Amino acid sequence: MDEEDYRMLQDEADAEPRRYSQWDSNQQLMRQYQDRTGQEPHGQEDAGATATTPNAQEQTSGAERKEIEEPLSRHSTSSSALSVSSASTSASSAAANRHTHLEQIRTAPQSTTTRDRSGTASTGTGHTGTLYRHPTERDPEAIRRIETHRSQHVYTVGAVISKRSTKSQKPLPALGAGKPYPPPLPDKEEYVVEYDGVDDPLHAQNWQMNKKLFLGAILAFDALSATMGSSIFSSATRPVSMEFGVIQEVGTLGTSFFVFGYAFGPLMWAPFSELYGRRPPLVFGAFGFAVFSLAVAVGKDLQTVLICRFFAGVFGSCPLAVVAAVFADMFDNKLRGLAVAVFSATVFMGPLLAPFIGGFITESYLGWRWTEYISSIMGWASFALLMFFLEETYPPVVLVAKASELRRRTKNWGIHAKQEEIEVDFKELLVKNVSRPMRILFTEPIVLLITIYMSFIYGLLYLFLTAYALVFQGVYGWNAGVGGLAYFGMVVGEMIAFIVVVLDNPRYIRKLEANNNIPVPEWRLPISLLGGVLFAGGLFWFGWSGYTGQIHWIVPVLSGLFTGFGIFSIFLSLLNYIVDAYLMFAASAIAANTFMRSIFGGVFPLFATYMFEGMGIQWASTLLGCVAVLLVPMPIVFYVYGKKIRLKSKFAPAPDIEQDKRRDEEERLGRNDERPASTGSEGSKKDE
Repeated sequence: MDEEDYRMLQDEADAEPRRYSQWDSNQQLMRQYQDRTGQEPHGQEDAGATATTPNAQEQTSGAERKEIEEPLSRHSTSSSALSVSSASTSASSAAANRHTHLEQIRTAPQSTTTRDRSGTASTGTGHTGTLYRHPTERDPEAIRRIETHRSQHVYTVGAVISKRSTKSQKPLPALGAGKPYPPPLPDKEEYVVEYDGVDDPLHAQNWQMNKKLFLGAILAFDALSATMGSSIFSSATRPVSMEFGVIQEVGTLGTSFFVFGYAFGPLMWAPFSELYGRRPPLVFGAFGFAVFSLAVAVGKDLQTVLICRFFAGVFGSCPLAVVAAVFADMFDNKLRGLAVAVFSATVFMGPLLAPFIGGFITESYLGWRWTEYISSIMGWASFALLMFFLEETYPPVVLVAKASELRRRTKNWGIHAKQEEIEVDFKELLVKNVSRPMRILFTEPIVLLITIYMSFIYGLLYLFLTAYALVFQGVYGWNAGVGGLAYFGMVVGEMIAFIVVVLDNPRYIRKLEANNNIPVPEWRLPISLLGGVLFAGGLFWFGWSGYTGQIHWIVPVLSGLFTGFGIFSIFLSLLNYIVDAYLMFAASAIAANTFMRSIFGGVFPLFATYMFEGMGIQWASTLLGCVAVLLVPMPIVFYVYGKKIRLKSKFAPAPDIEQDKRRDEEERLGRNDERPASTGSEGSKKDE
């Protein structure tokens, strides 16, 4: 059998039994099988009779058990057409009766096909865009991990190599030295390493909790260093402008350029982490952030300061793009929400903690350059911690190390990991990491609308760096250091939101377990409904209580409880919604989201001074509050209509919708099975 025959078998794996009997009506394949093996082929009875006789049913179930329980190494691609078709038939019947052995997940249609040893579809993606469970693995969690790893492989840059490897029309060169061509090798899937079950200690989710928490603390510090570096320069805007003789808006570019680096950095760090693992980009990113922060501190002219701030942002964006993925590698669905909450806390608390530190530094004899020295010191500390303590967590790359050890110790050069089959192609790099995020952004209404909302929130986070200075330094007359302490109102609001998320997590876990551990993205949205209302209210509160200076300063400071709670809850809720809705495409969706919101975050501080001084603090806050009110219904719309929208999506896999369909189908079949039985019993009673 050639590859075309295998594809035909896969296409008709769910066909009726009589359809198989038409393939070999003259018994030619059976005779070839007898000539080669000297024994009768399994399942040589008529396929139609097999489906109706009890003995045939027992044979089918036995074949099913044999396929599931037989060790992986004993499967072979050299089976005859009849044995392959029988395995396909038994697999399809097993899928109809016991869906726990065959779970389908919708994926994109451009994937390549992967075959297992028995000729049936293995964990991978076929041309129909369906992921199938591995035939030799029975633990649901292990199967889910295999599916995840294979889907990650398929959508990694360079994974699809068939077009590049087969398009050449040149004659095949000689092997050389007079050697004949060696015999064909077995199926390469025989040599692909996998994890040894669900409890394999190599998998990051099986590490001890103490180890996970230690690594999580290091990663949180790395993210905090980068986000503090984004805003600590805001307190140096005025002295930098005075030193280099430019207007204050030009000095504000030091903050904006850093955040613009956040927009372009993830386009590089995301594919880097998918190709070579999480550890290399994080270590390299921390090193680059420390170096360019140091370059800003010693810069002799404004252009050097601004350019180095941009590249510090590019390297500082690495933890923003990769740390959440590391948490997803280490924690399962039950704890991932809490881990991402910790990451989000560092993303939003960093910009709010840095201004008062930078304010006191610039007011002291140290001067503005020490704001960057502090950022560089934190960057070097992150680099050292990551270099010495961070272990690789990305499952496909961990298997690369396992395969390397097996090759070295067994001398079998054929053993490899799926990740080692990847060949980087520049065109594919552009399509998957530039074109695809933009296509998702502008063709998926969920991503577009949520990104607009999150970009507005993120832009206001950096706009507050200017607005708070205008209120507490301009109106209340505080210095830069004391004025930075006003941000603690927002910090406390974010901490309250974090506590609410932690307390709500058990409820989410119960719903997840009741749904076979399949997340429903809309479950993430309720907290954003509350956060949106409080955020809008906090904007009105801040503007109308702080513009005169006659109201006690604690009143505008306390408005930060509402705005901080809103920023954290909205961002966390919508970020988790994107991850749960797009699964293997989440990296592309988040890359698009990060690009747009970073642009907003860099632009908003540039017009903040003109808007607040031109309109007045109270009316500028009112305008922003009205926009926030208009965006409040967005999570409600997705909470009500999210499933219908995802059902029409080209990128959202929607396993929860597939499960609902299976349940509906099982209920319908159950009712149909019950009706004849009840009718027959009633008829027998009438006969009596």
